[in-house]
Amino acid sequence: MPFLELVNVHTHFPVRKGSFGGTSDVIRAVNGVTLSVEKGEILGLVGESGCGKSTLSRTIMQLQPANSGQISLDGDDLGSLSRREIRSRRLDFQMVFQDPYASLNPRMTVYSTLAEALCQRPLLNIRSKEGTSLDLRDFKNNLTERVAELMERVGLDARFMQKYPHEFSGGQRQRIAIARALAPEPKLILADEPVSALDVSIQSQILNLLLKLRDELSLTMIFISHDLSVVRYLADNIAVMKAGEIVEYNTSGRIFEEPQHPYTQTLLNAIPRIELPA
Repeated sequence: MPFLELVNVHTHFPVRKGSFGGTSDVIRAVNGVTLSVEKGEILGLVGESGCGKSTLSRTIMQLQPANSGQISLDGDDLGSLSRREIRSRRLDFQMVFQDPYASLNPRMTVYSTLAEALCQRPLLNIRSKEGTSLDLRDFKNNLTERVAELMERVGLDARFMQKYPHEFSGGQRQRIAIARALAPEPKLILADEPVSALDVSIQSQILNLLLKLRDELSLTMIFISHDLSVVRYLADNIAVMKAGEIVEYNTSGRIFEEPQHPYTQTLLNAIPRIELPA
C-alpha cells in the first residue's frame, strides 16, 4: 500500500456573478487527481502558475476540503477524520512555504518559533536522554537543547536562537522554516516552491539539505515547483500538472529523456540553455 494515496480528488471553487450572487460556474482547481507516493520517496509536482499545484497541497494538508475523492496517509482515510482528529494527525504532515519571511512570525525569535512547534506534541519530544518524562524544572533546559539540535540539523548556528527572522538572510530563514516543519517529527513534508525566492547558489544548498534530511530521517516529500530543472535534481518521480489534472507521471529520468505529453515537452523546451560557440 502506498504511503500517500490520492484517488480521483476534486477541489472546486464556485464563481459568482453579479452583486446578488448566483453561482454560474466553478473553477476546477484540482480535477480528478490520482497519485501515489511511496514511503521515503520525493515526488516532484510541476506545472505553470495557476495549474492547481498549491491547491492540491492544501487539499492534502486538509486546509482546503476536497469536493470528492479519497486521500489516504499511511492507511488512514483523512477525509473520514473529525476536525479534532485532523488537527492531531496533521502533526504527521507539515508544510514548507515559498516565502519564509511571510510564513514566520516576525515578533517571535527563532527559539520561540521552534519551541512552539516542538510543544505541538506535548512532552513527546521533550524527554531525558534515558527516555523518561522530565521534571518541569528541567523542561526549559531540555527544550533549549532540542531547539539547538533542530537548528544544527538544518545548518544554523544555535547561538543565534534568540534572534528574529529579519536578522537572517533569505536562505537562513528558509532553514528556520524547514526546522519548524521538522519539529513535530512528521512523516511527510510538502514543500511549496521553497527555493523559488532564493538566489541560485542558495537554492542548491537548500536542495542538498532536503536530500540529506530525507536520507537521515526517512522522510517522504512532495516538492512543488514550476522549474523542472530544480525538480530533476531532487525528485525520484515527477507528476506534471496542467489545468487541475495530472497529464504525465513518470520517473525523473524518463520525464526528461522521453516526455510523452505535449505540455511536458513545452515545459522542457522552456528551460534556458547556454549555447557555446563552435
